Amino acid sequence: MLDINYVRSHPEEIRQSLLQRNTEAPLDATLEADSRRRSLLGEVETLKAERNAASKEIGKLKDSPEREVKIAGMKQVGDRIAALDEEVRKVEEDLHRALSAIPNLPDPRTPVGRDESENVVLRTSGEVKKFAFEPKAHWDLGPALGIINFEQGARMTGTRFYVLHGAGARLQRALISWMVDLHVRQGYREVYPPFMVRGEALFAAGQLPKFADNLYHDAEEDLWMVPTAEVPLTNLHAGEILDAEKFPLWYTAYTACFRREKMAAGRDVRGIKRVHQFDKVEMYKLCLPEAADAELEKMLANAEQTCAELGLTYRVKALCTGDLGFCATRTFDIEVWAPGVGEWLEVSSVSHCGDFQARRAGIRVRREKGARPELVHTLNGSGLALPRTMIAILENYQTEEGNIIIPEALRTAMGGMTMIQKEK
Repeated sequence: MLDINYVRSHPEEIRQSLLQRNTEAPLDATLEADSRRRSLLGEVETLKAERNAASKEIGKLKDSPEREVKIAGMKQVGDRIAALDEEVRKVEEDLHRALSAIPNLPDPRTPVGRDESENVVLRTSGEVKKFAFEPKAHWDLGPALGIINFEQGARMTGTRFYVLHGAGARLQRALISWMVDLHVRQGYREVYPPFMVRGEALFAAGQLPKFADNLYHDAEEDLWMVPTAEVPLTNLHAGEILDAEKFPLWYTAYTACFRREKMAAGRDVRGIKRVHQFDKVEMYKLCLPEAADAELEKMLANAEQTCAELGLTYRVKALCTGDLGFCATRTFDIEVWAPGVGEWLEVSSVSHCGDFQARRAGIRVRREKGARPELVHTLNGSGLALPRTMIAILENYQTEEGNIIIPEALRTAMGGMTMIQKEK
């Protein structure tokens, strides 16, 4: 969430950022509610000062009739103050609701563009693999090998659910374990968080109220399934004042992720590119503001290392303003090449969120004893998201016979298996 003082002082800058993001937000409603709140508070303070002065005067009065008149007058003032306090409460709710719907400001280094078509490719690592045969898509490879079953998933749950069997299930588990271990070696602290959180945790991470329609909610317990481990990791230190000597804080976590994935009909519905339940390993950082750029570069390098060690051809893109996430001020996407579907698939978004999430979550740092606490900066990135990583492995490591060679990095986690073949 943005600082209301900054919004009040820089409305045109906010308006310009919304234009660059190609989005709408209740900026005018925010400014109106803020103005009304300050006006009401001014009136309340004036009345309270009047009441305090009158109370002192009443205490000095000996004459009973005059005293009673002033007491009656102050009762009316007290009633007016109570009414204004209630009005202030309602206006503050309106202000909070409107302010929380305004996205973060893009970093000046973020390319200006309308949508994902104007993202900027910064570099490509590796060459697109050439095959001596026509590579198959994962939706053909998986079922033929008996490791992906779409019918079973749809029958027990619905569309965009699937079941992994045998070596497919083990490959998924191996990827998760290997990625977490890699991030621990890179310096992250492993966390195993809840997969369900309260609404305030989603608000702190910037998921509510904007993305409520894309989340799964248990109304009876008022708990929400996490759409990403970024949510619980954001809330590890919610409401805390942290010691600067411990900074930066690096965390990594595996969670299942649950998203309704509402989109245009027919888009990415085949295979496992876009599903309602998927696994992801997340990286998360809390740092001092001046360290954020360096920490962002390190996190991006950590995510790239994951792709490189899996032997996948990938590219890095700087997201433009029109494709920037709600909380992010700057984002880099990593996409891997999937030859069967013939696409670059996003497997990681590495983002700097500034103090946007920290303000919502109340995460502050004290640089030295007695110093005033200040908001931290947060960063997050996937390292990587499945199942698109799974797609890339199946399609890049396929043989002409339809088997799948296991990447060397995963063979230990796969129990020494070197190839996935159709089970007899």
